[in-house]
Amino acid sequence: MTIATGVAKQLRYKAEATWGTAPGTGSAQLLRRVTSDLSLKKQSYQSAEIRSDYQVADMRHGVRSVEGGINGELSSGTFKDFIAAAVRRAFTTVTAITGASITIAGSGPTYTVTRAAGSWITDGVKVGQVGRLTAGSFNAANLNKNLLVLVETATVLTVMPLNGVALVAEGPIGSATWSITGKTTYVPTTGHTDPSFSIEHWHSDVNVSELFLGCKLNEMAIALPPTGMGTIDMQFLGKDVTTAGSAYYVTPAAETTTGVLAAVNGILAVQGAAVAILTGLNFTIRGNMTGEAVVGSNTYADITEGRVLVEGQFTALFQDATIRDYFINETEISLIAALSASNAAGADFLAFAFPRIKVGGAAKGDGERALVQTLPFTALFNSAGGAATSSEQSTIAIQDSQA
Repeated sequence: MTIATGVAKQLRYKAEATWGTAPGTGSAQLLRRVTSDLSLKKQSYQSAEIRSDYQVADMRHGVRSVEGGINGELSSGTFKDFIAAAVRRAFTTVTAITGASITIAGSGPTYTVTRAAGSWITDGVKVGQVGRLTAGSFNAANLNKNLLVLVETATVLTVMPLNGVALVAEGPIGSATWSITGKTTYVPTTGHTDPSFSIEHWHSDVNVSELFLGCKLNEMAIALPPTGMGTIDMQFLGKDVTTAGSAYYVTPAAETTTGVLAAVNGILAVQGAAVAILTGLNFTIRGNMTGEAVVGSNTYADITEGRVLVEGQFTALFQDATIRDYFINETEISLIAALSASNAAGADFLAFAFPRIKVGGAAKGDGERALVQTLPFTALFNSAGGAATSSEQSTIAIQDSQA
């Protein structure tokens, strides 16, 4: 007797054109995972009839739905479709800035990248983005290196290399190009997307396919511990399942091969300054979705979207009153996390920017060790952001080097 095993199970997905309807069998994608426990759920109804035999005579199955989660280790490009679904906006490219005259100055750990003419801001560069100098006769130490934008004016970017390796002061260098690597997304103010996916569990060892239809991403949690790998936990709400004895998706694309991200490779910044005392960050994007049941159908008629809520917490060593007082004084701050797959100059990365957050606590631990503060926060709508400003008009902005 063959028993299904997790290592023989494949996780495959494809976006749907129509909610709850399986897409074509081609062009699906294999997805890396740690676990996936998507499953069919049914409501049940038990008779409340009072009977002379003192017993329950009947129960019925009710509305069907798909629920469960997919957990993985965070890597660039792997979860881009689901990250875009969480914020309800597709990833888009930021146009490269070409033909600029650029001067690099500073002695570390931050540097300035100054252009002689034009405006970084009107050209679409935002604080929290990672860019690279990709053309121009720069010193090799300055070319194609991940540079996190911490502060921005019209002509000056204050940047920090993700790999911590120094830049070389030089310039002006003509015919230079500044590129925002990969693509970016954020929670928009209009034009929100409403994507859904058909996600398949293919158990090759027992020849069983379970295709979960109409899956919408209801919640995405990202954890960046001080030690260990970054993780992503995605919770879905869907419509139904179909089963078969052969795989539904034909020759899906192979899993991504990008490196797993860890908090030790990257930068955490508060109020435009890198902070070495932060010991961890996690946050959740909640879609607040609900299924709508109707008479005459045993599946939801629709899954409707609620507000997009972004909440989280970061922990920090208790070094002085600065971070604690963000809570005491109800000070609104910005928070940036940029993580790379290695210390290579142009390593793959993910970057998360929260332009406006409010801290909701500053509890401290105790004991014979360094004291750590725990600071829960809520990300707020950044009404001051948008086009021709240094930040997005959003609660969160995300950049993926492989999107």
